[in-house]
Amino acid sequence: MPGPTMEAELPVEPQSLKKLSFKTLKRALDLFSPLHNQFPPPDPESKKIRMSHKLHVEYGGIKSVPNQPIKSSSQNQATPSNSNALVLPGTESSKKSGAQSDLAITPVQSKNPGDGNMSGRSTSIIPAHGTSESRNLSTAALMERIPSRWPRPVWHAPWKNYRVISGHLGWVRSIAFDPSNQWFCTGSADRTIKIWDVGSGRLRLTLTGHIEQVRGLAVSSRHTYMFSAGDDKQVKCWDLEQNKVIRSYHGHLSGVYCLALHPTIDVLLTGGRDSVCRVWDIRSKMQIHALSGHDNTVCSVFTRPTDPQVVTGSHDSTIKFWDLRYGKTMATLTHHKKSVRALAQHPIEDSFASASADNIKKFSLPRGEFLHNMLSQQKTIINAMTVNEEGVLATGGDNGSLWFWDWKSGHSFQQSQTIVQPGSLDSEAGIYALSYDMTGSRLVTCEADKTIKMWKEDENATPETHPVNFKPPKDIRRF
Repeated sequence: MPGPTMEAELPVEPQSLKKLSFKTLKRALDLFSPLHNQFPPPDPESKKIRMSHKLHVEYGGIKSVPNQPIKSSSQNQATPSNSNALVLPGTESSKKSGAQSDLAITPVQSKNPGDGNMSGRSTSIIPAHGTSESRNLSTAALMERIPSRWPRPVWHAPWKNYRVISGHLGWVRSIAFDPSNQWFCTGSADRTIKIWDVGSGRLRLTLTGHIEQVRGLAVSSRHTYMFSAGDDKQVKCWDLEQNKVIRSYHGHLSGVYCLALHPTIDVLLTGGRDSVCRVWDIRSKMQIHALSGHDNTVCSVFTRPTDPQVVTGSHDSTIKFWDLRYGKTMATLTHHKKSVRALAQHPIEDSFASASADNIKKFSLPRGEFLHNMLSQQKTIINAMTVNEEGVLATGGDNGSLWFWDWKSGHSFQQSQTIVQPGSLDSEAGIYALSYDMTGSRLVTCEADKTIKMWKEDENATPETHPVNFKPPKDIRRF
């Protein structure tokens, strides 16, 4: 007869899954955490291993100098007054055994002065003697504090509105200044071009001829000509001695949004909704090039005397550099995420800024290298932008915000809001075009409330009354 089985000797008690899991958890806590709700006691050996590993990872590549007397090492080191030594004492166990393992970082002179790739001063770990026990044991004490290299903004006086000009019957969409700085012209959605006196703000002349709103204006410095472009696909050349149209340039398939004159040769550039920037010979009315390559409306353009002679911005969020000789693309900048509605070339430096709803970016010329973003965001569609020789960049937004920036540092030193004309809706606070006069001391904005506003610097402002509130950026975006 077979013996009794194990099941008969030890009957298994049926238990729920919840009870079993609690028993397992209690057994694990009893095994691995005898003191509940308390941290385990610190282990000096593990702390020592952890600190030595941190030091090895952070400073393993730095040359270690052997233990030398201070007198002999002072010949190769910088003077103590210029030294910015930061000391980290060793662990307690090393102090009890008498071993000196204190570390300090000091700048020392390079031993090989002929080495061109190495800097004259290097950083090394040397023993530091006589350290007190009250030193901070954190490795952060070894980190050298690097001052911000971001340039501080130049102080600029704040700008104030001193004149409001009414006269147009529609949105004022474009502006251009006369090279003699005596008058400026504005184009409007009422299909007229008006010429105003700079000093008094009085209306001098009204020109009619377009059948849609006038989106672009330019005044020639080489001839007595003014050029206009509009939503009616027309580009017109006005003779200002006769005050009438003498030439029209036909070829655009849709509205013309921007217009620029070449500074040294008799060439006109226009960009429009047909995604093409067209190059015209002023005298013969012939189209020299059709600069095609953009995927959407070309809404901003400027020209330079040297390559790249043409720079265009588009609703496809790209900026293109064009070779005017062959009519080909030289480079395409894809840094922006939204439409590039405004471009502004610095009058002195070889650089330009581009404005989009996501950011305002600065690029170098002629290579188009990205320099930096402006340090804050206007959080609106930026329709127009201009910069003067003093480095004051002005940007006008679709919500009527007018921001002034320091060109060098990208700091916004003034954020003003335009006030709509009495009787207008608040939604008509929009700036469509703006330009400095030839001296850069007056700013003129063209707005959606059918007015033209003139701005100048506040003469009574000083750095004490309007201090620069600037904090260098902590994280610098590289794109």
